[in-house]
Amino acid sequence: MIVEQIYTGCLAQGAYYIESNGEAAVIDPLREVEPYLRRAEKNNATIKYIFETHFHADFVSGHLTLSKKTKAPIVFGPLADPDFDVINAKDGQSFQIGDVTITALHTPGHTMESTTYLLRDAKGKDHAIFSGDTLFLGDVGRPDLAQKKGAMTQEQLAETLYYSLRNKIMPLADDITVYPAHGAGSACGKKMMKETVDTLGNQKKVNYALREDMTKEEFVNEVNDGLLPPPQYFPENVRLNKSGYEDIDQVLEKGKIPLSPSKFEDIANQSGAVILDVRSADDFSKGHIPNSIFIGIDGGFAPWVGTLIGNTQHPIILVTPKGREEETITRLSRVGFDNTLGFLEGGITAWTAAGKDIEQIENISAAQLQTKIENGAALFDVRKENEYDSVHIPNATLIPLDKINESLNHHAFEKAFYLHCAGGYRSMIALSILKNRGIHGGVNVIGGMKAIKETSIALQEMSCSN
Repeated sequence: MIVEQIYTGCLAQGAYYIESNGEAAVIDPLREVEPYLRRAEKNNATIKYIFETHFHADFVSGHLTLSKKTKAPIVFGPLADPDFDVINAKDGQSFQIGDVTITALHTPGHTMESTTYLLRDAKGKDHAIFSGDTLFLGDVGRPDLAQKKGAMTQEQLAETLYYSLRNKIMPLADDITVYPAHGAGSACGKKMMKETVDTLGNQKKVNYALREDMTKEEFVNEVNDGLLPPPQYFPENVRLNKSGYEDIDQVLEKGKIPLSPSKFEDIANQSGAVILDVRSADDFSKGHIPNSIFIGIDGGFAPWVGTLIGNTQHPIILVTPKGREEETITRLSRVGFDNTLGFLEGGITAWTAAGKDIEQIENISAAQLQTKIENGAALFDVRKENEYDSVHIPNATLIPLDKINESLNHHAFEKAFYLHCAGGYRSMIALSILKNRGIHGGVNVIGGMKAIKETSIALQEMSCSN
């Protein structure tokens, strides 16, 4: 028996490949399915089933493409109602893969179709659960994503999740392995651990939501406490996973079009396409196309695109590091952004060689920031609220990056102002958005709070008593 976690850090997402005696199953596949096909081909195995734990909100699954390429049926839980043919597994229904079985455990609460899959080995012993968004390491799935007008409330979904965990998950043996759909960094939960695999027994000890003496009311309150609004692109991803989507090969064919500087400029002007620059923050600050948005490919790329651009149908044209065009288009498609219209051939070098204008963003060091603060400079912090609460510069104004679009009208940006995050990635994104909106006086603090802590700048920190 082979159980392989295929973890994608950018999305904090875990897909799974299970193989036994020449047959294989894939659970919660990503949109680009070649890794699963190659994995099966390597061992001369046949992919027999594709299991989905629920309709994912934070990424577009590869279930339809993988089924098309392998002829393997797609399995959902009892209450799933997609617009394509699937097997709706009954609660307790088992599926044979070689010498092992996978049994569907209907565990509603995160969503009503949410299903956990229990893997039993060749001897019939419980080996692992693939818990989707029902159970994370350190947390459980948020119960506010599946609400519809006239349907269950967030509180009712949380109550349903409480019983799913206690009736279906917690009675299982402590030594079985928990394989969740997400880890730390995902917006599908709030307290997830950095680890991506654990035993159920340890989760019963450390996961607040699995406390044996926890009442239903306590569970509902704690699960719902502190939930941030879900990213704007989540509903569209659910729709695509439920209704269908364009094959990724077609998305790549449409997006991998090299554009000359003049053609690039024409498309930007005629279509209103977002100019998305995915190079490093340093390269972007040294020179970028006017009105372009920076979201670096080497950071939390896809979730930030989904959060800040929002409209998955909006056309996009790319400025990428050389050779990373296909990777960028693929990672955009993972969160439903399928309307890439091409990339700047030759990059910024070709743009400047064609005599076209570029803009820059000024950077200062954390040490230089100290003098600016002493002279009363305006300072903005674009980290998350909990990061700010933990430690911040006393006179800094908090504008979390995920709220920057709706915050612009609520703040007065001086002729010159200074902006920082934790390390420099989010602050450069923020400054690019401000420039795109016509606010050009921002200066980036290199290294963010990490560098600021190395100076003598006074900081306000949360006390231990809090």
